[in-house]
Amino acid sequence: MDLESPILSPLEAGKPTGGRLLKFFRQASGYILAAACLIWVFHDTDADQLFRQIKDLKWVWLVIAIPVDLLAYVFQAVRWKLLLRPHGKIKIVKVIQAIYTGLFLNEILPMRPGELARGYLVSRWMGINFVSVLPSMTVERLFDAAWLLLGIGLTTAFVKLPRDIADSADILGIIVILALIAFAAIVLRSGKPRSPESKSKIPGGRLSKFSNLILKPVALGVREIGKTRYSYLALLISAFPTICQIIAFWFVMRAFGLDLSIWIAAATLLIVILGTAIPNAPSNVGAYQFFTVIGLTLFGVDKTTATGFSLVVFVVLSIPFWLIGLLIVNRTGIKFADFKSEISRLLKRKSEEKCTTP
Repeated sequence: MDLESPILSPLEAGKPTGGRLLKFFRQASGYILAAACLIWVFHDTDADQLFRQIKDLKWVWLVIAIPVDLLAYVFQAVRWKLLLRPHGKIKIVKVIQAIYTGLFLNEILPMRPGELARGYLVSRWMGINFVSVLPSMTVERLFDAAWLLLGIGLTTAFVKLPRDIADSADILGIIVILALIAFAAIVLRSGKPRSPESKSKIPGGRLSKFSNLILKPVALGVREIGKTRYSYLALLISAFPTICQIIAFWFVMRAFGLDLSIWIAAATLLIVILGTAIPNAPSNVGAYQFFTVIGLTLFGVDKTTATGFSLVVFVVLSIPFWLIGLLIVNRTGIKFADFKSEISRLLKRKSEEKCTTP
């Protein structure tokens, strides 16, 4: 496996040195931020208390938490399979393999290239264009955001969130509502083709290329998905991954000796999800611990206990992904360096098809 070849965005392929420097700066800033977060997390903690709490873990709760957390991604695979139905059928095992490969790449590489990788794998296994997979992934994120917003609303009914978190949730709510309105508009749009005259008036340049290669096919794909009955079932299933993650997070709390309600577990996990939404260091190292500690201390947990829990929950819920992802990558014989060239080739072919279309 070529771990030294990071996966670039399709539009970054062939960029000059300036683009590479910008990419390097983004990655370096992620590592610097992770280091700063870890320094803050471990500052003013009682090492003796921390090791004592880790030693006293209740392992039975950890044994239950791991399969519950893994189950979340089985539900994600079922949902994705439904959203892919307009393009044909694919075995659920293949979808699970793609998802765990993506998770593995996100764990070991910065900037979360796993999303790109899992889309590539599914496109290859289904024999379709990579761009054709993007609408299903876009709808996935939209459904996740909608259920996340609903989860925040339910959580605030049982737990009083700090003002800053509540304000962030309000901003997220506005964004999600606007995204849902855009989704509805795309689905309900008549979809009449543009005339040749109107197509010729589209200005050239990078923005026009991006629109022709990505935005328009994605919009058409989203519309096609939204008009199928599978999209409604996929929306319902989208609730279960978040529910499983909350339950697993709460089980690890119980294992660590934190006698807190499941609603506090939900609130803390939602804070972590919001805090780590922006791509950063591999596995969200640093940011994950930082926001876990922030969340728990807001609910009265002392910093040393919160720090110990942030380490335990991270390790317990991450190692299974590393192991499963590594096994799948080795089994499929995937070379990471192939992703960029293959996706670039697919996009180039898409561009040539558009140019030759009368």
